[in-house]
Amino acid sequence: MDFNLSEEHLGVQKMVREFTQKEIAPVIKEYDRKQEMPSFILPRMAELGILGINIPVRYGGQGFDYITLGLVCEELEAMDSTLRVIMSVHMGLNSMAILQWGTEEQKQKFLVPQAKGEKVACFGLTEPGVGTDVAGMSSTAKKDGDDWVLNGEKMWISLATKADHALVVMLTNPDAKDSHDRLTAFIVEMDSKGVTTGDIHGKLGVRAGSTGWIAFQDVRVPDANRLGEEGEGFRIAMSCLDNGRYTVGAGATGLIRASLDASVNYAHQREAFGREIGKFQLVQQKIAYMVQSYEMARLLYLRAGWMKNQGVRNTRETSIAKWFATDASFQAASEAIQVHGAYGYSDEYDVERYLRNSKGAVIYEGTSEVHQLMQAGYALGYRKDGPLRKELPAYDAEFWQEEK
Repeated sequence: MDFNLSEEHLGVQKMVREFTQKEIAPVIKEYDRKQEMPSFILPRMAELGILGINIPVRYGGQGFDYITLGLVCEELEAMDSTLRVIMSVHMGLNSMAILQWGTEEQKQKFLVPQAKGEKVACFGLTEPGVGTDVAGMSSTAKKDGDDWVLNGEKMWISLATKADHALVVMLTNPDAKDSHDRLTAFIVEMDSKGVTTGDIHGKLGVRAGSTGWIAFQDVRVPDANRLGEEGEGFRIAMSCLDNGRYTVGAGATGLIRASLDASVNYAHQREAFGREIGKFQLVQQKIAYMVQSYEMARLLYLRAGWMKNQGVRNTRETSIAKWFATDASFQAASEAIQVHGAYGYSDEYDVERYLRNSKGAVIYEGTSEVHQLMQAGYALGYRKDGPLRKELPAYDAEFWQEEK
């Protein structure tokens, strides 16, 4: 096994780190306090090629592999979760789904402008009364000639008010014997008649990010915008979550690192009883646990990224990477506040924002409890992953980097 990153990996990592340090660090506290997304973030990420980092060049992307996507998410969330959320939604939950499930026409129409950053994408699965129980959703799509008519509401949708395209999953066959056959996925153009959106304020964390709702009232979507086959929506949604969870796990790894770096710096600066607090064993213990968590989380997401590169099903491996990293990031941020003492309780230091941001990731993309049950199911033999009609394509450098 080769744990070395390539020169390309390191170059992208350096580029993203410099972007966040120079352009995001000076303003992120201000926007977090205002609960407002900086208007320059999406255009700037598009300009740098981040919004299509692992999409083939022929489809408007940069042609890097899935490990590069993980490294990018780690760097982005090491600055602020807002940045990684953009990648989770635009890339993990939407663009990669079109790459996996879309027709060539859909890729040209939707994936190319998304990969170039000319269009922004979001993903609609959660509803006001439905979270983990995906098959229990009530938003519907009914066939009418060559169109589908969509009605219902999606809630807690990142980039809802910023997106040009939404990948949504709707109830199309409520009478199907297998609940997994009841849903179908659609690509919705957000300027369609009957689509309305709004922002959600008052969130605990990711306050500099855009979170909202989408309502559909008799929205007509052509059958050409149906992603996959009718009744495949549940399977498509689960494959989207495999990709989204990968970005979340990689991002949470960056948050652990940020908590560690902040704690180390403060432990050297702050003195108590005549010596810097880093000399005290209980402070060292907290920092040691952060080091351990970071190294473990990083290895777990890199393994999942390697499996994606090979085109191997990675639902189990991505689940455990997401579960471990998000729980560990919440713990690391909490311990970082403890290291900072009273100052950690104020927004003078970044660690209080890290703690607020870290909480969301143990809920979305499958709660920690869901992932515990998944891992127990695999271990006990109760859970087995069935084949998908289309797996995420394995990374092929020649194809990924070849212009059409």
